[in-house]
This record gives sequence, C-alpha cells and structure tokens, in this order.
Amino acid sequence: MVSVAALKLRAAPGHDRPLNLRDFLDLLVEEGQLTQPELEKLVDERRGTGVNKQHVLTYIAEQKLQDKLRPGHMLDLEALSQKLAEYSGQAYFRIDSLNIDAARVTQVMSFAFAQRHRIMAVEVNDQEVTIASAEPFITSWEAGLSHILRKTIRRVVANPLELQRLTTELYRLSTSISYATSKGGRGRSSGPAITNLEQMLELGKGKDPEANDQHIVNIVDWLLQYAFEQRASDIHIEPRRELGNIRFRIDGVLYTIYQFPIQVLSAVTSRLKALSRMNVADKRRPQDGRLKTKSPEGNEVELRLSTMPTAFGEKLVMRIFDPDVLLKSFSDLGFGAEDLARWQQMTSKKHGIILITGPTGSGKTTTLYSTLKTLATREVNVCTIEDPIEMVESSFNQMQVQENIELDFASGVKALLRQDPDIIMIGEIRNLETAQIAIQAALTGHLVFSSLHTNDAPSAVTRLIELGVPSYLIKATLIGVVAQRLVRVLCPTCKKEAEPDHTIWQNLIAPWQTTVPKHVYEPVGCLDCRETGFKGRQGIYEIMQISDGLRALMDSASDVGKLRQQAYREGMCSLRLSGAQKVASGNTSVIEVLRVTPESFGH
Repeated sequence: MVSVAALKLRAAPGHDRPLNLRDFLDLLVEEGQLTQPELEKLVDERRGTGVNKQHVLTYIAEQKLQDKLRPGHMLDLEALSQKLAEYSGQAYFRIDSLNIDAARVTQVMSFAFAQRHRIMAVEVNDQEVTIASAEPFITSWEAGLSHILRKTIRRVVANPLELQRLTTELYRLSTSISYATSKGGRGRSSGPAITNLEQMLELGKGKDPEANDQHIVNIVDWLLQYAFEQRASDIHIEPRRELGNIRFRIDGVLYTIYQFPIQVLSAVTSRLKALSRMNVADKRRPQDGRLKTKSPEGNEVELRLSTMPTAFGEKLVMRIFDPDVLLKSFSDLGFGAEDLARWQQMTSKKHGIILITGPTGSGKTTTLYSTLKTLATREVNVCTIEDPIEMVESSFNQMQVQENIELDFASGVKALLRQDPDIIMIGEIRNLETAQIAIQAALTGHLVFSSLHTNDAPSAVTRLIELGVPSYLIKATLIGVVAQRLVRVLCPTCKKEAEPDHTIWQNLIAPWQTTVPKHVYEPVGCLDCRETGFKGRQGIYEIMQISDGLRALMDSASDVGKLRQQAYREGMCSLRLSGAQKVASGNTSVIEVLRVTPESFGH
C-alpha cells in the first residue's frame, strides 16, 4: 500500500513537479528515518537561505543526519537517491563510468539539452535509451526526445552529484575529440556540443591533429586523471583499423574505457611520447620512457611508458607507480605474522641470495623495493641493476640495463661489485652468466636479491640447475625463495557473509587438513568498488627457507616434488594455503584464490 507521503511526493499525470523538500522529508519521517523536529529544522534552514538551486537530496545529505533505521549509518546521497527511486517507481541506476559507452551516449542529446533538463543518457541499444535523472517527476522533455530518437525512453534515478559530474566530464571529452578530429579544429572555442562518431571520422579525413593541439592536451590530461581516480595500474592505448581502444587495468583486470578515432589516438600517443622524452618521429621501433605528473590529490605520480609498433600504429602502455606503495607496511602488502617472521629472518642475513618468483604482475617488484627500502640505512650501500628501473628511489643507487651499449645484467653486476656494495638487487636472472655472477657476489660477502619466473618456490632450485649452475654453489649461497601472487581484496563496504562449500575448501587447502571456517565472504558490488566486489590487492606468499634438509636434496637431478614435500614438512605454506588463510580472515574469496593459483601450484 502506497503511503500518504509517497502519494504527495508523486506528480499528477501530465504535470511536471520538481522534487519538493518538505514532501520528501515527510516521507523519511513516515518511514522512521528522520524525526519531526529534524524535518522542521531542515525546512527552516533551507527557507532562510532564500532561493537555493542546490538539489534537495544534496542539501539533505550535506546535513550529515543519522539514519534512525540503520544505527551507525548516515542519510548519505546514495541512500537518499535509492529512496527517491523506490518511491518514484523508477529503477535506481548506480553510475559507473567504466561501464558507460561514452562515445555512444553523448550522441543521444546535446550538452545544452542534458544540462537544461538535468538528464543524461547512460545506456543505448537499438530499441531503447535509458535516461538517468534526479528529478523523476519532470517528464516534459520525454515525448520530444523519444520522437527525435525514434526509440523508447526508460527512466532511471541517479545520484544528482554523480550525474552532474558524469555529464560534464563526458561531454567535455567528447567535444575535445570532436574538435581534435575536425579539419581546422585548432583555435576554436571549446564547449560541449553534439558529437557523432561517423561525422568525426568523416571530418578527420583532412588534416590530422597535432600532439600540441589544445584539445589533445585536454584529452591526455583527462586520461591520466581518470586513470588515477579509478586506481588503474596500467593504461593501454591500442590502435585498430578505424578506432583505437583505451583500456585500464584495475586490480589485475582490464576494462575498455573509451574508443578514439585513430588519428586522435595517434596524436595522444605522440603527446605522451613527447612528454616522456621519446623520439616522436620514430614509430618503427619499440621505445621506453618515463613521465612524472600529479594525481587529483596533488601527489607526485611516476609512469613508465613503453611503445610497440603494430599493424595499425603504435601501441602504448603506461604503468602507473604509486609512490605511497613503498610507505606501506609488510602487513599492508599481505604478509601474515608467520610469513613476516620468516621473511625478516631471511633478509637479516649478511650474505647469500634471496629469490622472488612469480609471473609478470604478481607484485615481485613491490616486495623487493619495500624490503630494500627498510634495509637501506645510512650504514648500508644498496645498489640495483634493473631492466628497466621500475621506480626511482633516492635511498639506493639504481642502474638500468642498456643492451645497445652492451650493458646487460652480467656486465652491470660486475660494475656494481666495484662500487663497494653491501646489498645488490638484480632485476632478473635470465641466463647462466648472470646467475654465476650473482652467486659470485654472494660468495664474496654480499646480500643479493633477484627474481625468477617460476610457478612456485621449490621450482627456483631446479631452474637454476637447468641454467647450468652447479648444485654445490646453490647449496652454499641460497638463503631462501619466495613465490607470490596478488589476490583481489573484498570490498569492506559490500562483501557478504556466506556458508563455505566444504568440497571447494578441501580442494583449496589440500594436502593439509584444517578446520573449515564457520563463515566465508563473497563479493557483491557497490559504488565504492565499481560493482566489482573487490577493492585493491594483497599478496599471498610461499616462503621456502633453505635448511640442511633441503640442501641434502639439491643435486644435479633434483626432484622438485621431493623438495616441495620437504619444504612443507619444515613449515612452508603453499600459495593456496596462504590464500586460504586470507579467505578465513574475510579478506578475499575462495574463487579469487583459486583463480590466481592453479591446482598444480598448490600441491
């Protein structure tokens, strides 16, 4: 049964009625979310400000009132928007710009029309256009727009501030693309306008935009700032035949963000190459570069750029390095108490080799840099050789591999050994020569860190033997091996409790037997995590300390299975068991751990 307050809130058919403050507050009082004295105070204060163009929901949310039905929760803008949707009879639409086809929705109406009626197209298909609004009882624009589009209009309610932000952002970007693509676009005044992708491509057959064109500058600025806002770790700029893709990697997953006309994409790539001091004219060879800029919060962010020639032009990937990552504690990185104790015991040695293994993107560099930063005291000389230098860090001396002048890992380590180092970090052991020099450095009293690409920790021993390193040298120098992966962390705002599946749990922890947790958590999806159910990543670790028992199994015919079983007997946890501990503590889900740790790695 519809309440009296809800009936007052709704408009009579055929009549526009902006959302009324008192009517909406009456509804909240009737629901028990607000008290009558609070209602009177809000109405009086709003009246005292005179004419106020601020949206009703925004005004209420800014008062930071407690929701009487949900102790400990505020009447925030998201909750109020959902309440408005409920009583208007329209669906609520949570705006996630990652899932909106920006190029298509900005073709539906002009910026002026969208701004005048405070609406925005958020989904478009052949039969229907979904229009978001925070004024569900204003309908005067519907008939005309439906007639022009020749499509059915579906109304949804959205957060008014997010709606305003999305409208401004998408149309500004669309306008920059339109002007950058059009002939003679430079020098025009910038302002939102109707854009049509086919028209832009047609106009673009003339003069291509230049990298320093103001509209290209605007597009690049938007691209970088948007990537920072979305917590992207990588930006992919990928040319195709007519349109190019912009993709972000967020928490290890790639999302398509936008599609640019190919000439705009080329100009964006040239702009980024110029900013990172690459050779803009050379598009036939891969290049590497660096770029420093500011995040929306004003923090300095460093990006590493890499280009690659493809059939349709240059592909550019930018890896974003958050300088705050080196300020995180080991527990923030994902180390449990037992893991951290084993790791610190290994890194406290004065000489020997410590290896970190895992595929690309598994967090090896972050672990190495965080460790080196804690070890790089005033009394210690830390030197690194990398390909390329991932993050520039002032507390140690870094050298980059340069194959064109015959400076590879092997020759670089030889040079570092003449620099009186205490600790050496070698980016990667790729061949026998580098492995032999690393071992030589360890034998002569240095602590050496490096990485290998193996699936688990015990496999690092057999990999060194396969490279040709004598087993007696491995026994003499290897301190320990860490294998790691990154798992996505469940969003604390929306994760939900679930009953564990005993079969899946046993598969996760095998061959161990541990108590099944009473509850596990699963992802749901909310505004905070962009509907993914996950927010951020943490490491899971398999730490193998080299003992006399393991050394006894190292020979030229080492069996990785025997090494693994011995390591398990001595207390090493597999990657899956490490992940299971995070599942039991509510940090991640069973499915996520299984996703990043194939079965062959866990047994």
